[in-house]
Amino acid sequence: MKSAYELAMERLQKQAPTSKLTAAQKEKISELDVLYKAKRAEKELFLKGELEKARAKGDGEAYEQLQQQLARELKRLEEDWDEKKEKVRTK
Repeated sequence: MKSAYELAMERLQKQAPTSKLTAAQKEKISELDVLYKAKRAEKELFLKGELEKARAKGDGEAYEQLQQQLARELKRLEEDWDEKKEKVRTK
């Protein structure tokens, strides 16, 4: 007897079958992962440094703005990263 999870996975596979990636696609996705992880780290390092400066000055408003900026920029990077990976998958 199959579990509910297994049945759900079978239905999902029938509705939207997964496609196998070619070696070139896997390599391109891997390159994108490395690139975007580096971009993310760069943003985090810079803005976390700015956050520390704002905290040291006691500037709560600037600190909040920098936190929001960091969140926006990381979200934008994540969306761009996912979009580019999806393009590689559909080629």
